[in-house]
Amino acid sequence: MKRSLISCAIIASLLLSACNNDNKEVSAENQTATAAASSSMASAPAHSNSQNNQVTQNITELYKEATKILFKHRALSATAYGLSAEEVGVEYAQTLDNFSPASEAKLRAELVAITQKISDFSLSKDNLDESDNQQVMSSITRYYSGHPEFTVGYIDVWMGLSPFIVNQINGPLIDIPSSMQNDQPITTEQEALDYIARLAKFDQLVASITEKLAFDSKQNWIPPQSTVSGAVRYLEGFTKVAANEHVLVSNFVNKVNKIESISTEKKQQLIAQVTDTVSTVVYPAYQAIAKTTTALLSHARSEDGIWAQPNGEVYYQEAIRQLGDSDLSADDIHQLGLAEVTRITAEMDAILRSEGYKNGTVGERMALINEEPRFLYADSDKGRAELLADLNRYIADINAKMTPYFKTAPSYQVEVRSFPVEIQDGAAGGQYSPPSLDGSKPGIYWINLRDMKANPKFGLKTLTYHEANPGHHWQVALNMDQASLPFLRRIAPYNAYVEGWALYSEKVAQELGMYENDPFGDLGRLQAEIFRAVRLVVDTGMHHKRWTREQAIAYMSEKTGTAESDVVAEIERYISWPGQALGYKLGMLKILSLRDYAQTQLGDKFDLSDFHDVVLLGGAVPMTVLERSVKQWVASQL
Repeated sequence: MKRSLISCAIIASLLLSACNNDNKEVSAENQTATAAASSSMASAPAHSNSQNNQVTQNITELYKEATKILFKHRALSATAYGLSAEEVGVEYAQTLDNFSPASEAKLRAELVAITQKISDFSLSKDNLDESDNQQVMSSITRYYSGHPEFTVGYIDVWMGLSPFIVNQINGPLIDIPSSMQNDQPITTEQEALDYIARLAKFDQLVASITEKLAFDSKQNWIPPQSTVSGAVRYLEGFTKVAANEHVLVSNFVNKVNKIESISTEKKQQLIAQVTDTVSTVVYPAYQAIAKTTTALLSHARSEDGIWAQPNGEVYYQEAIRQLGDSDLSADDIHQLGLAEVTRITAEMDAILRSEGYKNGTVGERMALINEEPRFLYADSDKGRAELLADLNRYIADINAKMTPYFKTAPSYQVEVRSFPVEIQDGAAGGQYSPPSLDGSKPGIYWINLRDMKANPKFGLKTLTYHEANPGHHWQVALNMDQASLPFLRRIAPYNAYVEGWALYSEKVAQELGMYENDPFGDLGRLQAEIFRAVRLVVDTGMHHKRWTREQAIAYMSEKTGTAESDVVAEIERYISWPGQALGYKLGMLKILSLRDYAQTQLGDKFDLSDFHDVVLLGGAVPMTVLERSVKQWVASQL
């Protein structure tokens, strides 16, 4: 846990954003709407236990209203979480999301109004748990309402305001088909009919996205060339196979054939309906927007950073605040990244030299190791099966060793799956998606098998600890287990907390001894960490310092030695998601600094498993809230 003096100085100056100021940033028109919406909300100080309970019940209704506002507009996400029609406020099983400019504006206005209601609600000052709920919930709804100065992009249930509704890595054209395959249950005839009804509305879905794309383009909000060309590749690939072979059909066939209560004849009828709907509705819609996106390619920006968009510098600083949970400037974050790259490079160099790799830069030596057959899986079905078996073994191994460091375990299971072929080109190397509330769908650790050289054996332990346990799955599943929290807190998407925890987990795995007698595994851990440090440099480089895509690719390749296919996909991901890549390192450094503080204050009284419970059981929160929680815990221990 040694750090350079420069790094420590910058870490000490981290001023992570407080969420109680978020609600001031509303546009004039939304302020009017908010005032009208909240004028009838009456609240008074509580003077008794019964009054306290009534106040808590009243604000709880606001939290439920916030959930309904979000998920009425995001029906597929409601399905993914297994929400009931009562929890969403409408019957939604056969509806699809609407991304038209009017619908997006309505969602954001409603979120601004409910944010103001929650923020203005009068609570007893001695009710600390409810005060935390109020602060975090108003922050979450503000997060989903986006930046008031920007009407571009769309609201994503994970990332808040996402700038480009059509891109190569996420967005409704990618996420909704994926969610229908992986999240929509088909266990009864009615659920099969719900699936078909949603497919029949894909033309409306795509029409709303086309309208939003045109709306953004009229504001001169045009995605960069790599974003548009990647989207074209995905959209054209989506309809390449015959309709009856498409995954939306084959997935349905597999599920419907397992329903024992449906006759064989009825199953064939349903399968015929699905095939026809994909052929006559889904395919024409995707082919149409593929043509629209191809036409956009000739107008796509040659500049890669968000700075080139209208008011782009303001957009990026907001992304730093929301996705990095930081008030640092882009220049300060860039310098922090450079310092961390220098520190981690020295640690990697020491291991490489001890293993006999002494010539060339660290990146060059890592690139050579990446080519060694002993570290590669065969590019075959057998090789892919072996890789998946190893990932499952790594999960089992660390589960057996976590008890001394973790007191509370989640109730949800995690499963390893490879990305579907049709989306793997734009997808990350690894990714996690949460379970459904009722546990009928497990948490899923996705692994990208597009390029087997991009998955060297020495790096997969670390990726597994990050995506599964004790990383994303452990944190997200524990968060969902906290039934006493408002629902939006149970799925809170705070990027710096969530990604910071997952990166911190890689360090904890080392402390648990998972790399003992495995120097190359530890080298893989450091390569993953330097990857996140490089993100600070290239993200700020492209979006603030006006680096080109090629400059960023060259820097990441030079410093990490990662396979070229992964580097290109990563850089293009950062282009499409300004600021998201900052959360990993900034969040990890904050958690480590809070742990250092607690250890220093408590000395022999410090218990790491207790610290982890403090960090995890309050759910994902802004870093100011986490810091307050840790300091309150330290004070209670003293």
